[in-house]
Amino acid sequence: MTVLVLDPRWPDMIPLDVVGKIRGKVEYTSEVPVRVRWALEAGPGEGEWLVTTDEGDGDVVKRVRAGEDVIVASSLADPMFQAAETMRRARARGEWERAMTHESLLPYLTEEAGEFAEAVRSGAGSRELKRELSDVFLQVLFHAEIATDFDLADVAAAFVDKMRSRAPYLFDGTTGLVAKDEQDRLWAEGKAREG
Repeated sequence: MTVLVLDPRWPDMIPLDVVGKIRGKVEYTSEVPVRVRWALEAGPGEGEWLVTTDEGDGDVVKRVRAGEDVIVASSLADPMFQAAETMRRARARGEWERAMTHESLLPYLTEEAGEFAEAVRSGAGSRELKRELSDVFLQVLFHAEIATDFDLADVAAAFVDKMRSRAPYLFDGTTGLVAKDEQDRLWAEGKAREG
């Protein structure tokens, strides 16, 4: 048997290395969308496949532990996805994480931002800066996970929207260096439009 793990964000993005190779019996875990099931018609021949978007599904775990072949969508190796999933699991399983609120996390956000600023001021090397910045990033992940009406993708989209408004030269197809005075003017105009 082969276990095919699809990305839950984009389950219909089938890895190219399996297209046309799925033969025999195909089973799906319950969360796999119907449109994916229709797209993955198995060809004739020998073989057994289990298609999932949930690596934690009991049947998937059992088959992986049994040593069955596993093909994983390459997008699941994305560090941003892994970071968000790690935070989601921490919040789901940790009593302390569950108890946190935006307000109760503020001292940690202040502390971590201060430690990053101190590392910059002290001339720390890239390894130390990366470590301190990951602590700030943890705070962003945590606040996005706590939120009930937005998630990390919404935060990223808000950043891009803000840059479209305040730094339109990044999106208009022009190239070359933008003078600081022009940047300041565009930033102020964009900020004023945003209210």
